[in-house]
Amino acid sequence: MSSLTSVPGELAAPACDRAARVTRSLLGYGVLAGPVYVVIALAQALIRPGFDLTRDDVSLLANGSLGWIQVANFLVTGAMVIAFAVGLGRALDAGRTARWAARLLGGYGAGLMGAGIFVADPMHGFPPGAPAGMPASLTTHGLLHIAFAGVGFLCFVGACLLLARYFASEHRRGWAVASAITGIAFLVGFAGVASGSSSQAVVLAFWATLLLAWGYLGALAVQLYRDVSAASGQAR
Repeated sequence: MSSLTSVPGELAAPACDRAARVTRSLLGYGVLAGPVYVVIALAQALIRPGFDLTRDDVSLLANGSLGWIQVANFLVTGAMVIAFAVGLGRALDAGRTARWAARLLGGYGAGLMGAGIFVADPMHGFPPGAPAGMPASLTTHGLLHIAFAGVGFLCFVGACLLLARYFASEHRRGWAVASAITGIAFLVGFAGVASGSSSQAVVLAFWATLLLAWGYLGALAVQLYRDVSAASGQAR
């Protein structure tokens, strides 16, 4: 009888390990997404003729003969964010707040992919030959780019605020504060560029909030990876 009673535990441990491995793999994409996005975007911003970091939005890099690089950047990192969102949902305790945070984060990833499929209209002289200022009218692609990016950004803000609520309920004050600050800062930065302003302060502030957002997601992914690993070790 003793051998029979030990079987359920022996079967449960490998199943738990497999689930933890899948969750950790998904969370790993949250670590990769930020560096991939930032390195590719900044490398293009520094070497592509006519692009000005203090004036131009990263979305403009999807234009021109090398625009496919930024399109691929949007698509790949968006897919990574969606994978991370699935891992986040698996890693957090079940509950409405956690589920919606994961869904909204997935919405952010989908917004990035949509922004890659629908390219922003050329403007501010980029790529070379484009109008010096704003275009006289937006194309359908340009409008859809703005729509996908805007919805995606708002999804990210919502996910951060829900994560702040979740971590507060778990008495993890540091992560609650970090989540709230990231969400609010990103909202302010997005509101600045959404206003249509092309001032150096507004554009650079948005670049800064992008770096903050990716850094937050990477740090969160590392923390959740460690949490899942610790829980898996305790379950053995």
